[in-house]
Amino acid sequence: MASRKGSQQSRVNGDKYSVLLPTYNERENLPLIVWLLVKYFGESGYNYEIIVIDDGSPDGTLEVAEQLQKIYGEDKILLRPRAKKLGLGTAYIHGIKHATGNYVFIMDADLSHHPKFIPEFIEKQREGGYDLVSGTRYRGDGGVYGWDLRRKLISRGANYVTQVLLRPGASDLTGSFRLYKKEVLESLVERCVSKGYVFQMEMIVRARQLNYTIGEVPISFVDRVYGESKLGGNEIVSFLKGLLTLFATT
Repeated sequence: MASRKGSQQSRVNGDKYSVLLPTYNERENLPLIVWLLVKYFGESGYNYEIIVIDDGSPDGTLEVAEQLQKIYGEDKILLRPRAKKLGLGTAYIHGIKHATGNYVFIMDADLSHHPKFIPEFIEKQREGGYDLVSGTRYRGDGGVYGWDLRRKLISRGANYVTQVLLRPGASDLTGSFRLYKKEVLESLVERCVSKGYVFQMEMIVRARQLNYTIGEVPISFVDRVYGESKLGGNEIVSFLKGLLTLFATT
């Protein structure tokens, strides 16, 4: 019943959802995340496409993506690789250029963001007409699983300090599981100057500045199963610098 309802809504409204998946060394995770995306979009009946933006992964991620494209079809899996790592913001800009949907999901390809929440994002956006819907680990049933105490303290601390300094109007600033109206994402990406983990935070802050409406969906964040986390000391220092820059300029 839910699948039929979703399918009818998608056809009536003509909405299409483009999922941007920036990847770097995700050959083990990519087949699983793509399978889950196909499963939940298929069950809900919403029209979709998955855009894989691989930044020259040395582990063969692009070759895996090419096999997935053969399995699911070129209309569902779009490959838009780049020669090397050029940053998350530019990956989104690159992906948006090729997106044919009027709504865009951004999420991690390492299985930390479960596609089962996608129907909830869409329902939330539609019920409130929000410009963007952000997944939150810090409200309702949201939570974090698989992190050690250090990672939890860093995340909580970063979120708390950001809330105090910037008052962004959202509970989870550093998360990267979000649904945007395409034109809103384009507008925000053009204005953002941060790189790395600060980028997601700046997106929310700029959205508040531009009076975009923000909805939230509680999500369960699960630490990656395969591969290594890309969070290190350099990223933490960059985050603090970026936070101070935003505090001084917004």
